[in-house]
Amino acid sequence: MIVSATKLTTRYYETDQMGIIHHSNYYRYFEVARTDYLKDIIGMTYKDIENAGVRMPLTETHCKYKIPALYDDEITITTTVREMTVVRIIFDYVITRERDGAFIAEGVTAHAFTNVENRPINLKKFNLGLYQQLFHAASDDNLEK
Repeated sequence: MIVSATKLTTRYYETDQMGIIHHSNYYRYFEVARTDYLKDIIGMTYKDIENAGVRMPLTETHCKYKIPALYDDEITITTTVREMTVVRIIFDYVITRERDGAFIAEGVTAHAFTNVENRPINLKKFNLGLYQQLFHAASDDNLEK
């Protein structure tokens, strides 16, 4: 399994009235980390993937919050591919705080592979090269052969 780590510093505008990072921002962190994963691990940006005629719309998401992140926390979002088939990919995320290693949250996003008309595709048939790059990056134990 190939792991990518994205480091961010939380910003003041992301906090709520209680002074903690609002829960909706974690999904933004997942998006940043997923984008970094694709760029770092397979060498393609989301734009590159879209230019290849492939879209990856979100079909499911979940986040479990353990402890709050606060303004100006330096955090790391660790991203891995949990599962991949020819029609979808599932990413896992773990967010930790840099200063003490505290486990802040964990989450999941699932994405379908579609064409530019948002119709489901078999990625292996539609774009074998991209399929092979993503396949290589994911855990062999969880992949469709």
